This record gives sequence, C-alpha cells and structure tokens, in this order.
Amino acid sequence: MAIIQDLLKDKDDLIDYNAILKKHPWIYKKNQKCILSPDSDGLLCGLFMSYYLGWEVIGFYDGKVCVMKEGESAYSNDTCFLDIEIYRKGIKSMGHHMVSVYKNEKPDNWSEKFKDCIQPNLLRDYDKNTFRLKYPLATIHLLIGLLESKIDIKVEDSAIFPLLFTDGTFNVMFSYPENVMNWWKYLRVQDNSRLLNHVFMGENYTVFKLMLEMDSFFRERDEISIARERGDRLKISKKDSSPHNIEPIERELYKINDDAKNRCLKFLKLLEKHTNWKLNEKKWSFTNLQLMRFTKSDFQAQNLTIKKDNWKKLMDLNPLSWAMTSGQNIEFTKEEPDKLI
Repeated sequence: MAIIQDLLKDKDDLIDYNAILKKHPWIYKKNQKCILSPDSDGLLCGLFMSYYLGWEVIGFYDGKVCVMKEGESAYSNDTCFLDIEIYRKGIKSMGHHMVSVYKNEKPDNWSEKFKDCIQPNLLRDYDKNTFRLKYPLATIHLLIGLLESKIDIKVEDSAIFPLLFTDGTFNVMFSYPENVMNWWKYLRVQDNSRLLNHVFMGENYTVFKLMLEMDSFFRERDEISIARERGDRLKISKKDSSPHNIEPIERELYKINDDAKNRCLKFLKLLEKHTNWKLNEKKWSFTNLQLMRFTKSDFQAQNLTIKKDNWKKLMDLNPLSWAMTSGQNIEFTKEEPDKLI
C-alpha cells in the first residue's frame, strides 16, 4: 500500500468557488426547498440554509426511506437534496461520498445524471484508487466556503464545536492530518475562505480548551439521546429498510412521531444555541408526508468484491444513490419503479 505522502504528491489543485456558483446558481437562490440526510451534517445544512436563505426543509432521505411533504416532487426546479448525492437527471443534490469507483469506466450518461450535483470528490476526479484521499470534512463546510462570497454569514466562536463535531470532523482531523490539510489547501482555507479559516485555523482555542468544549457539546448531545438512537440524528429506518419513527395519519400520509420530532427539534435548538443560526420551525416539515421505501444493499451482503465487472453491474441497476464506504464495500439504493422520486 502506498504511503499517504506518495498519494498526495501531486495533489496541489485549488477549488474554483466562482465556477461552481456559476454552474449551480440554485445553491444560493432564496426560498428553495430541500430534502436532508437526517444526520448531524444534514440537519446543520438545513438549519444554515433555512436561516440565511429562507429554504424550507420538506423531507428526509437516508438511502432506505424518504419522507417528503405532500404535493412536493424531487424533480421540482426549486427542490434539492443536501448531504446526499442523487444519480438522476433533473434532480439537484450536494454530498461528499465517494461515488466514482472506476473513473475510466463510467456509464455514458454519468455526466448527465450528475449534472446538477455539487460533489467535492467528483470535482477532484477521485475514485477507488484515491479512496484514502476522499473528502474528510462535512457538507456544511463546503456550503460555508461556497456561500460566504454571496451572503453575510457569521460563524461565532461557539459554532466551531458543532462544526467540528459533525461527521466526526474532530476525530478525522487528528486521525488523517495529511489528507485533511491537503483538503484545507484545496478549499483555500488559509488564503481565501475567512470563515473556514476561523473554524479550522483560528487561534482562540488551545487544544485543551477545545477538548473541554467538545466534551461539553458531546454531553449536551447525549442528553437528547435515547437507547439505540443518538440525539444528533433523526432515525427514519431500521436495518431491514422498514420505516422507523414514522406513523400513518390519513389518506396515505404519514408523520414523524412526536418523540422523534421533539428530539430532532432539541438537537436543532442545541445547534441554534451554538451557531446563532435561528431555527424557524415553520420551515421544517414533520407531518403530512409522503412515504417512499427503497431497496438498499451492499457488496459485502451479496458476497461481491469491488472490481470493474461488479461496478458495471451496479451501474446497470441504475441506483438512486450509493457510496463507497470502504476500500472493500459499496452501499447502494435501488429505485423501485413505483416510487415517487
């Protein structure tokens, strides 16, 4: 296995924020609608976009279950997915998983289906051979870097704690410093992004003080948690892909049950307290939801290895979303023909 320094040797490219904004102007358009991944990163993105741009959170999608506000469609011009990539022409999305496995073996319609997707690993043309160099931060960090030239964003000192907590960024920074610092360089953290510089390179916190504050944030999160459900995410499915915390109401509509909704709101209020990004509960849909179930599987469950033939078979299935989760496995979601997405 190549050492990380060898893999990083020629990785000196820099992000072009203006080019991304020009290609995807929907990302800074006001009063859009979004469907979130229901974890801390997705929830942070939803809070951020609803506060600064008036976006409405109309649903959640975790790869197995999607709930979406009645009457809405993922194909609408004013709707996008945040913190998850969707492999469909005409659907806007933004995520950061490793989705290109063999970059020279892509389907002919790959570019068309990902045309409206903002994706850092695709921007750098990373695939299986550079899996160890995949994007190590969270979607919210890329969002801040993209939008700080368009809107007046404030990142309080106390916002650093949830911004380092989400997606395990705090752990990743110290576990994979070479790759993290290369991505900081790519994101122009030191010479271009004032806000990301404040988050990652600010001098207000010693390591000890930062650890104390992170420990305090973990304890606040734990106060929201219950058995088998962490407080920093909204669990909407079980391992067998059946819905969880979702209840029928009427006319084939559903709602997030009250306990799960209240835990989610408590976490959002915790994020609000630290970021000062105000929570408008009217912008979040927890009831009158359409329910969609999908078939999710992975290579290991099917005794498959990651090789070109199996990658081609996966692409032939036309998956809705997927992610290379390790050097040996891919998790994928197959869209059923009667689904609404």
